[in-house]
Amino acid sequence: MRPVCSLSLVLMILVILPTVNLAFGAEVGEYLDRRVEIWNLFFRMMVVAFTIGAVVSGTMIWLIIRFRESNPKATPTKYEGTGELDRYE
Repeated sequence: MRPVCSLSLVLMILVILPTVNLAFGAEVGEYLDRRVEIWNLFFRMMVVAFTIGAVVSGTMIWLIIRFRESNPKATPTKYEGTGELDRYE
């Protein structure tokens, strides 16, 4: 539960801080071009999304290569082939 709360907190901060910055960023008599600001936020979020996607994809590729059956260093765990898991079902 704690990782979910911390992830949602980080995502809220990523969304709320730029929005507050836009709301209080304009001086009296100035106008903000909403299209430019929306695209700016979009590209920021896309950079974050692609970075997270690259890290997750890299981790999955590493796990697949590291724990494949043909890996000479791969050894069975203490639960494989002993019937330990069958008792808990």
